[in-house]
Amino acid sequence: MSTEVMVDGSLVAGEGRFGIVLARFNAFVGERLLEGALDTLRRHGVAADRITVVRVPGAFELPLTAQVMAEAGLYDGIVALGAVIRGATPHFDFVAGECVKGLAQVGLKTGVPVALGVLTVDTVAQAIDRSGAKAGNKGAEAALSILEMADLLRRLRRP
Repeated sequence: MSTEVMVDGSLVAGEGRFGIVLARFNAFVGERLLEGALDTLRRHGVAADRITVVRVPGAFELPLTAQVMAEAGLYDGIVALGAVIRGATPHFDFVAGECVKGLAQVGLKTGVPVALGVLTVDTVAQAIDRSGAKAGNKGAEAALSILEMADLLRRLRRP
């Protein structure tokens, strides 16, 4: 007879508070990601006054801002949004790598989940496709992820 306990997160926000940190660089993509994330959070019951949106210059600034937000103790989860589009120089590799690594460290260091909604793409067309065109909206997907992770961690912390 099986006795294991199964724990899954749900997509119900409850009284959760959520932060969104958005890179302004490549704003034509980022704003579409933001629209997707906000729409998803609202559709899942998060009131507008329980969402804080913070804009930063670019993707490189996302991790520090997410860390400050997480350390404030005000948020059940943080969604990081932006787009890093490959160019002709190695700049892409440095920015994309440090951004993703930094965001992962924020979650591990603070215990506040951080959802990755930062596109790392080769072309503008790919960025547009992933921000609401052919490939869905990765901002919306990140919002779903943060809802599930916030609920899951809440359940794990209060068995």
